[in-house]
Amino acid sequence: MTREGWGVDDAAAGHRSAVDVVLVDDHPLFSRGLALLLPGVSGGRVRVVGTTDDASAAAALVRRHHADVAVVDLHMPPPGGTRAIAAIRRADPMVRVVALSGLAEADAAIEALRAGAAGFLPKTADPEALVRPLLAVLDGWSVLPEDLLRRLLDAAAPTGERSVAERLTADERRLWRLVADGTSTMEIATTLHVSERTAKRLIAHLLRSLGVATRMEAAALAGRVNLGRATGDPQG
Repeated sequence: MTREGWGVDDAAAGHRSAVDVVLVDDHPLFSRGLALLLPGVSGGRVRVVGTTDDASAAAALVRRHHADVAVVDLHMPPPGGTRAIAAIRRADPMVRVVALSGLAEADAAIEALRAGAAGFLPKTADPEALVRPLLAVLDGWSVLPEDLLRRLLDAAAPTGERSVAERLTADERRLWRLVADGTSTMEIATTLHVSERTAKRLIAHLLRSLGVATRMEAAALAGRVNLGRATGDPQG
């Protein structure tokens, strides 16, 4: 089993220590399905050692089985999945937690991560797709679906900075992308079909509009608001 592939390789799996997983989910069919399928799709490395449909019993179950990973459904009856995650982490800070949800909800993901989860995955993922994240969190990684990660990054940009970008015209955003890409003044002039003197004036005006003093600061701000690149986007 290679790090890149995480495919099922029985010979390699035999040389790796087993990963003991506890499932905290109030849907018995889902838990039983994972318990049956995870060992097979992981080449025997991942094994489910305990399950519970009671969020309040999660921490005790983890301690009893000395689990490496707890997989917790966020949408459980009170006290709920998020509190179960916090209780698990208090009981054993070494246990890694992967939160599951039927929807890729940014708010739920943030709450789960704040409670101590190392990953957040949609419950629609098939068992084979869960193996790599489970192993990754053991290696110290945090795991999120790409689309959810982008939403969280977008939401993390300060509101004031995002509003600056929204106030700019399409031409100003195009110029900002050129500046952020490190384009020289002469190249900007050529791209915009203006004189070099006019290009300098436009850049100076842009920096004032952005509230920054240098091109480097403008480039950093472009990255924070996810402005994108100028290449192939002449319309801004």
